[in-house]
Amino acid sequence: MTAPRPSPTSGRPPRTTGTSRPPTRATRSPPARASACFTAAHDRLTEAGVRTPRLRYADATHRHLPADAAVVEDLTGGSLEDALAREPGAAGQLMARTAELLATLHSRTGPRLGKVAVVDGGGSSHPGTCAERVAEGALRCVADAARREPRVAAARRELEDTVHALAAEVRPRDRHTLVHGELGPDHVLLTRDGQPALIDIEGLTYCDVEQEHVFLELRFGPHYQALRVPGLDEARLRLYRLSMHLGLVSGPLTLAEGDFPHPERMREIAEHNLRQALSLLKSAS
Repeated sequence: MTAPRPSPTSGRPPRTTGTSRPPTRATRSPPARASACFTAAHDRLTEAGVRTPRLRYADATHRHLPADAAVVEDLTGGSLEDALAREPGAAGQLMARTAELLATLHSRTGPRLGKVAVVDGGGSSHPGTCAERVAEGALRCVADAARREPRVAAARRELEDTVHALAAEVRPRDRHTLVHGELGPDHVLLTRDGQPALIDIEGLTYCDVEQEHVFLELRFGPHYQALRVPGLDEARLRLYRLSMHLGLVSGPLTLAEGDFPHPERMREIAEHNLRQALSLLKSAS
């Protein structure tokens, strides 16, 4: 894992800070291999008409290499992240194309909550609802962070009560939207003619689209306005936003205690997101 480069306010969150709770052994299907997650996600995106590098060859037998292997199309246009920095005048057009891609992605739904590789195979990787799973993860993040940060310990009861209150506001829903799950401008490559294509697709999941939008808002920063859509559930947005910030306190603090090569960067991310989480407490009260 490399150190996140951008600032704490708009930067790439560490990958270890998710708030999802692993399903119980009694209710989940066996976890899919990374190669199965990748190929299932590629096939689902292709079927949905969502551009991603084309899969040329996949081998999970270890016949040719001592690991799962895949050969994918080489997209030569660079990343959307680099293009937005290099060509600010083209940002409007690039973001409009990305919004179209996301509209196609989010128009697809699945029958259950969980990773595409599991759900499309007839299984279920998560019990309960997306909101329940996120709330449980948020409570674990509060407990983890409280052991490492006195300000979280002091506000622990209020944070837990707010998570419960926000979760209680979420109304039942029978729709599970196809989402990328970790989409920032670094996870979009451009074709030679400037069309966006999604990469790092192994986490493709059916869940609430609001969870995707909370992450999009964080990662795209001022460019998120082009991706904003009407009709999102405000109750879900409030819960998922607080949960995300709590995860970005707990995860970086945990990394900073270990042998992560840039602990000061992790503490910066944790500090910024702690301020955000505490400010959400005030707005929720």
